This record gives sequence, C-alpha cells and structure tokens, in this order.
Amino acid sequence: MATITQLEEARAALHQLRIGKQAVKVQRDGKMVEYSPANAGALDQYVKQLERELGIGAVRRPFGVRA
Repeated sequence: MATITQLEEARAALHQLRIGKQAVKVQRDGKMVEYSPANAGALDQYVKQLERELGIGAVRRPFGVRA
C-alpha cells in the first residue's frame, strides 16, 4: 500500500527532473530506482499510481448528456 511519504518523495523527484536535474533516485517496491529526463514519463506514471492508491488526484465525473 502506498504512503503519503512515498508520494511526496516521488512528486519531489519529478519536480527536480522537470526543473533540469539530470537524474533522481526514488525508493520503489523496496528498491532504489533512478530516473532521468529520458524516462520522466515513467516517474509521472508512478506518481499517478500512488495518487490512485491513496485516493488523491483528479476526480473524474461520469460522461453523460444533460437534458
């Protein structure tokens, strides 16, 4: 199960990549994983996964037609 601390660390690492840091390390599934700008998308997906597990993030409304 994801924790708030994991989410905060992953978000901070993603921010570092986006502001130009060349590589960041994140503890994931008991292993240290290194991300670079080339695979920042994978880190972004990890952040989204943690948000889903914690019930945080965008709330999607059902698509429907209004009368």
